[in-house]
Amino acid sequence: MLITGASSGLGLALARQALASGYTVVGTVRSAQAAADLEGLAPGRAIGRILDVTSDAEVEDVIQGVECDVAPIDVLIANAGYGHEGTFEESTMAELRRQFDVNVFGAIAVIKAVLPGMRKRRSGHVLVITSVGLIPSPTLSFYNGSKFALEGITRSLAAEVARFGVHVTAVEPGAFRTDWSGRSMSRAARSVPDYDDLIDPISAARAGYNGSQPGDPARAGEAILQLIGADQPPTHLLLGTDAVAAVTASLTAFAAEVRQWQALSESTDFTRSSRGVT
Repeated sequence: MLITGASSGLGLALARQALASGYTVVGTVRSAQAAADLEGLAPGRAIGRILDVTSDAEVEDVIQGVECDVAPIDVLIANAGYGHEGTFEESTMAELRRQFDVNVFGAIAVIKAVLPGMRKRRSGHVLVITSVGLIPSPTLSFYNGSKFALEGITRSLAAEVARFGVHVTAVEPGAFRTDWSGRSMSRAARSVPDYDDLIDPISAARAGYNGSQPGDPARAGEAILQLIGADQPPTHLLLGTDAVAAVTASLTAFAAEVRQWQALSESTDFTRSSRGVT
C-alpha cells in the first residue's frame, strides 16, 4: 500500500490503521525526520519515502523504487494536499497554481505512475481523497475547484480502467479532527475591506473549529480498509455524518433547481420544424 502525505492528518491515521491490519505501508513524506517517524511505527513494514508530488521526476523515481525494492503497489491512497482559504478576488493566481499543482497535478502524477503496473497485473485499487469540499463554500473557491477537478478525473478514470480489474474510488471526507484548518491551511493576504464581514467570521469559526471536528481519523482509516476489502467497492464514499448531511442537502437542492428550470433547459433542442421536418 502506498499513501501520499502520510506524515500527519488522515494520511498518518490511514497508515496506522493499515499497519495494525498487517499491511506493508510505504508513506510519502516531506522530510527525513518524518520518514524516520513513520518507519518507527512498524519497523520493516512501515517505509518512508521523501517525495515532493509536484516534481514529476521525483514521482517516477519513487514509484519505480518502491515497485523494484519493496513490492508491486496494489493499493494507492492519493492523499497529499492542503487547503487554501481566501476570497476568490483576494487570492492570487500564484496561489491558485500552487493549489492545483499539489492537490490535482500531484495526485495525477502519482496515479499515472502507479496505474501501468496495476493494469498489467489486472488488479489494484486507487483511492483519491477528494473532499466534502465538493459542497461549495465561500472563501474556499480555489480549494473547492481543486477537489472538483479531482472528482471529475476520478469518475472518468474509474470508467476507463474497470475492464482491467482496477477499482477507483473518490473518498469524500467531511470535517475530521486533523490540522487541515490549522497550521496546514494556506491563507490569502487580505486586501479588500468589502469582504471583511464575510471572511472574518468564517475564518475565525474555522480556526476555532480546529481540534473539535466531529470526524475521527482512526475510524476513517478503518472505513477505508473495509472499502479496500470489498469485492465491488463504490466509485464514491462519503466519510462522516456531516458529509452525508451536506451532500444529501446539496443533491436535493440541485434536483429542485433542475425541475424549476426544466422547461427552459429543454427549450434549446432542435425542434421538428427547425430540422426541416414537415
